[in-house]
Amino acid sequence: MSSEKSVDQSWKETANQEKQKTDQAYQEHNTDYSEFNFMTYITSLSMQALIFLGVIGNPMNDNQVEVNLDQARLLIDTLAILKEKTKGNLNKEEEGLLNASVYELQLKYVELAGATKEEGKIIHGS
Repeated sequence: MSSEKSVDQSWKETANQEKQKTDQAYQEHNTDYSEFNFMTYITSLSMQALIFLGVIGNPMNDNQVEVNLDQARLLIDTLAILKEKTKGNLNKEEEGLLNASVYELQLKYVELAGATKEEGKIIHGS
């Protein structure tokens, strides 16, 4: 018995064709959406953090202001990890947005966490 592996070329070609059809259908379906890129992703995470810091209302909840420091910290930490892991791989605009976002969100978090601690109340998950 041979230990060589046999590759079914017809299966491979069929799988590749199906993948191409799926990719094409996905692209056609998403032509109406604006481009999603790194800048959009950073902005999205930042907006979510601002919602959990209570800076802006939650559009999913009639724009009610909600504060959830645990969730805000998770998002801020995510941005900080992205900042560290993408160092040297971003263009100037992306790097500037990411640096500014992390800095501003960390300041707002510290300010809010300090104020709630002084008032004797801790705001965590809802």
